[in-house]
Amino acid sequence: MSNHDIDAVLREQFGFDAFQPGQREVIEYLLGGQSAAAVFPTGGGKSLCYQLPSLVLSGLTLVVSPLIALMKDQIDALTARGIPAQRLDSTLSADEYREAMNQIRQGELRLLYVAPERFNNERFREAIRQVPISLFAVDEAHCISEWGHNFRPDYLKLAKFAQDCGAERLLALTATATPQVLDDMRRVFEIEEESAVVTGFYRKNLTLLTSDVLADSRNDYLVELIKQRESGPTIVYVTLQRTAENVARLLTSNGLPAKAYHAGMKDDLRSSVQDWFIESAEGIVVATIAFGMGIDKSNIRYVYHYNLPKSLENYSQEIGRSGRDGEPSVCQMLACMDDMNVLENFVYGDTPTADAVYDLVANIFSQEENFDVSYNELSSKHDIRLLVIRTLLTYLELDDYLEGGTPFYSGYQFKPILTSQEILEKFEGERREFLHNMFRQVRKARTWFHIDLDQAAAKLGEPRERLVRALDYLGEQEMLELKAAGVRNRYRRVRMPDNIDELAGRLHSLSIRREEREIARLRQVIDWIELKDCQVGALCEHFGSPMAEPCGHCTSCLDDAVKLTQRANIKPDESIIADARALQAEHPDVLGDPIVLSRLLVGVTSPKLTRAKLGRDKLFGKLDHMPFKEVLDLVSQF
Repeated sequence: MSNHDIDAVLREQFGFDAFQPGQREVIEYLLGGQSAAAVFPTGGGKSLCYQLPSLVLSGLTLVVSPLIALMKDQIDALTARGIPAQRLDSTLSADEYREAMNQIRQGELRLLYVAPERFNNERFREAIRQVPISLFAVDEAHCISEWGHNFRPDYLKLAKFAQDCGAERLLALTATATPQVLDDMRRVFEIEEESAVVTGFYRKNLTLLTSDVLADSRNDYLVELIKQRESGPTIVYVTLQRTAENVARLLTSNGLPAKAYHAGMKDDLRSSVQDWFIESAEGIVVATIAFGMGIDKSNIRYVYHYNLPKSLENYSQEIGRSGRDGEPSVCQMLACMDDMNVLENFVYGDTPTADAVYDLVANIFSQEENFDVSYNELSSKHDIRLLVIRTLLTYLELDDYLEGGTPFYSGYQFKPILTSQEILEKFEGERREFLHNMFRQVRKARTWFHIDLDQAAAKLGEPRERLVRALDYLGEQEMLELKAAGVRNRYRRVRMPDNIDELAGRLHSLSIRREEREIARLRQVIDWIELKDCQVGALCEHFGSPMAEPCGHCTSCLDDAVKLTQRANIKPDESIIADARALQAEHPDVLGDPIVLSRLLVGVTSPKLTRAKLGRDKLFGKLDHMPFKEVLDLVSQF
């Protein structure tokens, strides 16, 4: 396609007269048949890099994103422009899911948005294999890198999924890739160096301010800042869900239009808050980090960090949601060193104990050569968080100990809308005979019919995938209502470890390394706050785009460098220590390991604590004002 034609599509379909920096280069690589990477700042127009090609390429553009808000907003905008797009996510009703799958099969869509976890659904994988995929676009692609700030093991498998789908080209997109992370992205997704387009991080319309605050005066300071400035759409970022609720109430009580937003709220309430904010000219959302990702609102005037961000990458992504219209915007961090306790506690809470890792490895290699597992069951059994379970098993795959297979649902059930006879009358010959034999394998409960697909496939001498496709088709044709539950993940043991102790020790060491990297990211934030040189310049250099001269509009350029007040050193009450000793003696199986007891005291839950209902104990979170390492040193003396 010629440049003239690309410009025509840009103008006629999207209403823009010119491309933003980097967009044309990425689109030309894709239309030329190459895979590409786009590292653009938040608001830099990454989505156009796959939306425009989707209208030119012949097949489906499959967009993988962890952000339901992005999916919803972009689909609404595309549909308004007459571009057929759809999403598959957990918020869809059964009817909406059926309609979306029918559109996919009929070739009616140009774009389909899915979360990475959708590829764990065998029904989806079977369906998508039948559809020509012209472009496989991966948003938030930095998640594939262990060196990134948001590593997700599901992302490591996306390149294989793209290959399985027969995707003709791949696009990796992110706003927050350091040079090392970009190298990982290119390696995993097999993108040539010249096809990776990186635009500058610097945005001259953002003023970055940092203030040293104390925990007990932070509320008053935030209210004062908001009231003294001209009103405008505002996001206040916090770490904890309860903080979001408390700060929203604080602002409301001071006459400010504020609402909370966090993952603990029901989907419909989160959606209503999001819709309210998008329409509001002065609304304030007090939110945990998920809010704002992919939300199409260009006139956000202020971003406040009530709590310290987890990393420079998180900070950069969050401030990038302001001033996307090019108008001046203020991003101010209320930096309080006491926040480090909670942030560190979350990091340490993710690190499994050495015994837990050994038990997991021993369990995995006691299985038959071909086996399946439930991640939830492994998490509960071994007291390792779900994400860490998936990460450890991914390490075993990458080291060629295991080979992952297609995940499947352990249970299928359906409720007939038509009778079995009415269904069979719609088919002829071998297909009718197949369905007749399949129906003979079901077991009826009060309302729902149950079928063991593995057992039925063995009896019928048919591939399990054929039964899945048949049930899926009958559900989509509204002949029956289908439910599937209990995801299990298939594995094949490729080789046995020479020494289970050594392998478990190495995996635990990898977990410790991850912990050290996350703590180092927190330290980077503190070092950046106290930097005497240009803070904007330091951020740009962090992302591989150094500036030639200071920005002139950050705290270090406008004023003296910030020196943070060190966190409070509060010793625990002796009664808490005595109660902790007693609780440990009462639950030795759960709290015998000092790490687990320390988690309870600082308020970090784990599968073992949840199972024992100790998250409700009066001691849970009693020492959340102390650093985890200090609490661990304390309880290790018991």
